[in-house]
Amino acid sequence: MPGVPAAPDMSTQPRPVYVIGAGPGGLAVAAALRARGVRAVVVEKSDGVGASWRGHYDRLHLHTTRRLSALPGLAIPRRFGRWVSRDDVVRYLEKYAEFHELELVTGVEVTRIERAPAGDGAGAAGEGPGWLLHASGGRVLAGRAVVVATGFNHTPRLPDWPGRDTYTGALAHAAAYRDPKPYEGRDVLVVGAGNTGAEIAVDLAEGGAARVRLAVRTAPHIVRRSTAGWPAQRTGILVRRLPVRLVDRLGALTAKASVPDLTAYGLPRPESGLYSRVRQGAIPVQDVGLIAAVRAGTVEPVAAVEAFDGAEVVLADGSRITPDAVVAATGYRRGLEGLIGHLDVLDERGRPLAHGRRTPAQAPGLYFTGFTNPISGMFREMALDAEKIAKAVARRLGVRAAARRAAAHLPATGLRPVDPPA
Repeated sequence: MPGVPAAPDMSTQPRPVYVIGAGPGGLAVAAALRARGVRAVVVEKSDGVGASWRGHYDRLHLHTTRRLSALPGLAIPRRFGRWVSRDDVVRYLEKYAEFHELELVTGVEVTRIERAPAGDGAGAAGEGPGWLLHASGGRVLAGRAVVVATGFNHTPRLPDWPGRDTYTGALAHAAAYRDPKPYEGRDVLVVGAGNTGAEIAVDLAEGGAARVRLAVRTAPHIVRRSTAGWPAQRTGILVRRLPVRLVDRLGALTAKASVPDLTAYGLPRPESGLYSRVRQGAIPVQDVGLIAAVRAGTVEPVAAVEAFDGAEVVLADGSRITPDAVVAATGYRRGLEGLIGHLDVLDERGRPLAHGRRTPAQAPGLYFTGFTNPISGMFREMALDAEKIAKAVARRLGVRAAARRAAAHLPATGLRPVDPPA
């Protein structure tokens, strides 16, 4: 590219840092490592970057702004608009990998990570023994460090409701939902009032479903995606360091001023505070049509699902309904147990004990990114994590500042967003 010095060939580093997953988190870390002179190889089980984004439903847009969602070193094109669509996210990730000349290995799944035995040469002097990655096809890869970036939404979680196997209607997890066309003229129950469930319910209502009900176990906090041009994401960034009780109070005041009370429609205001819920892992629902749909009666909130009984769905309030189809927006598991469960680095919920630049005490050189769901925006936090991880890895591996400057596509002050080429 004109005006951009070519990065040196780092393939002479025989033991790279392996990054598992070619989603936004993995690509961002790989780019930040490359900018610091560290050879990073991204291993992806699918045949391209951004596999999880390619599989999301058609309607999906980022709930965070374009400017605050860019990964290190490359701005998201302005033509993609303020709220970037699914397809444009995929285009951006493809351009990102190309722009940073990332070393990608696709079609290879890493199934298990283990510490390399001392003395096998996986790590240089002072680095420790390194890591061995067992991959599909009988491959064993040796790395100096490993970054796990397999994604927050990895394995669909479908509750084992009593009688689930007896249900005679169509039951599918939200991961399989693409658009409302298969549900035209049908009675549909969406289970789960998070961002995915709320948006799918609106999509169904607008796309021709005969009836749409939304099963709610715990009333969500609903926030406006943007108010007078001010995105909710910026508020999320500002309040992250404030006391939980203070943010709960501010959230309650904001909700009363900007979000109508939907109690009469079956969706009461939450009893617990907004930030208290965030700390428990429940992210507020950004309104992309739910409020209007509930008030118009095109999306009907109902009680949580308790069981299935043939054609009927039994709700928590004792009522029974007979939808033609059920879409379960019931979340995902991280799916890390088989990969690293034996290393004792996961908590009781299957989440990494350490994140970002920190590594577990019992597994130095093993890093994680993309396993939180912050109100300040996942893309933004993965971008920040990438820089921190790259700095920590470079320090651990003893990569000198001169090598970092020689390798960087951008000045030695770090990766800064630049406009992509036309």
